[in-house]
Amino acid sequence: MQVWNEYLAANKQRFLDELLDLLRIPSVSADSKYKADVARCADAVKASLLAAGCDNAEICPTAGHPIVYGEKMIDPKLPTVLVYGHYDVQPPDPLELWHSGPFEPVIKDEKIYARGACDDKGQMFMHVKALEVMVKTNTLPCNVKFMIEGEEEVGSSNLGKFLEGNKEKLKADIVLVSDTSMISMEHPSLETGLRGLAYMEVEVTGPNRDLHSGVYGGAVANPINTLAKMIASLHDENNHITIPGFYDKVQDLTDAERAALNSAPFDLKEYQEELGIKEVQGEKGYTTLERTGTRPTLDVNGIWGGYIGEGAKTVLPSKANAKISMRLVPNQSSDEISALFQKHFESIAPAGVKVKVTPHHGGEPVVTPTDSIAYKAAAKAIQTAFGKDPIPTRGGGSIPIIALFERVLGLKTVLLGFGLDNDNIHSPNEKYDVFNYFKGIETIPYFHKYLAEMS
Repeated sequence: MQVWNEYLAANKQRFLDELLDLLRIPSVSADSKYKADVARCADAVKASLLAAGCDNAEICPTAGHPIVYGEKMIDPKLPTVLVYGHYDVQPPDPLELWHSGPFEPVIKDEKIYARGACDDKGQMFMHVKALEVMVKTNTLPCNVKFMIEGEEEVGSSNLGKFLEGNKEKLKADIVLVSDTSMISMEHPSLETGLRGLAYMEVEVTGPNRDLHSGVYGGAVANPINTLAKMIASLHDENNHITIPGFYDKVQDLTDAERAALNSAPFDLKEYQEELGIKEVQGEKGYTTLERTGTRPTLDVNGIWGGYIGEGAKTVLPSKANAKISMRLVPNQSSDEISALFQKHFESIAPAGVKVKVTPHHGGEPVVTPTDSIAYKAAAKAIQTAFGKDPIPTRGGGSIPIIALFERVLGLKTVLLGFGLDNDNIHSPNEKYDVFNYFKGIETIPYFHKYLAEMS
């Protein structure tokens, strides 16, 4: 609508400046030293909701970091959209790989560089500004509620209790989330599913103390060597995961579904060049798009042990550790896969070491319906804003809360993301295109408009 575009154009610099202010707050949920900053960011989100036009907004304490809730209710007879996002961010490490400070946002080549720029402050804030656009132009067509949490990056462990205790407050018709990506701005897409997650930490212990590698090497099991062999055995020569029962509930895509998925624009050479690799690798018999969106995986996210300081120390370490994540697909359960992993990993440990497996957070895979009014409203919104119909895709990442919304609140979710796969989320030099930020603000009001018209 013209009035939306005019308001956005008149306030464009302010919208950008306010996002940069939010990005300056180091709201790292995983590190306790940032606790005060996380709370400060929650306050900033609350203030932004009120300024955008929410009738009320509040900080909701949890056993961990707080949840920010806000609402703009215009008529209970109209549809209600529950917007979910998160204001917490990943740790910025390793700092030396950033070309600018992770919490000192800079705009370079029309891209915003900062931790949280895309995941998820930039995308979450689009909804706040979209609400402002609609409220200030007196065109809000439905009710809007916001639930912005501060623990998504650490597994949303307190969100389930919040949902259970606030079902009436959170009552809505659909959940709208922008924490995902598009193929590109030239090829807009809508994600129709996300993989789940099972995250584990393993510890392998050998001798009761670090030993001199010359005196004891060759006679005592080295926990690092042992851990490396155990991890290597978790995949076979075809990169198939070897944990017994791991694939029992995996349902393969039909030939038609595989053909539709692989019809999305994808340049393998460009993909490899962008990542600086000579070839891709993955489960044999599947394409890159299938591997990253529809197949389960197992990856080591961190590994450590022994001496890693400057120079040399000839030590045979007492312990070795690793963090391992498994991405899951529909019908797989994070609890079941965690139990299978633990049983198998303990079973392959040689007698010379002890193994401890500690499950961390998990989340369930989800598939969103493409025949719902809400999905059709999102598709029409993209078509209006971009001039093209969106391509349905599957997301490789995980948002544990999505399955929880359906189980606790009985609500389906629309994944209306505007990020790009190369936005370096969870990595140094995270970015978010200025164009994408404003395109999201332009598109979101159309979703509300079409949802109200179709309902």
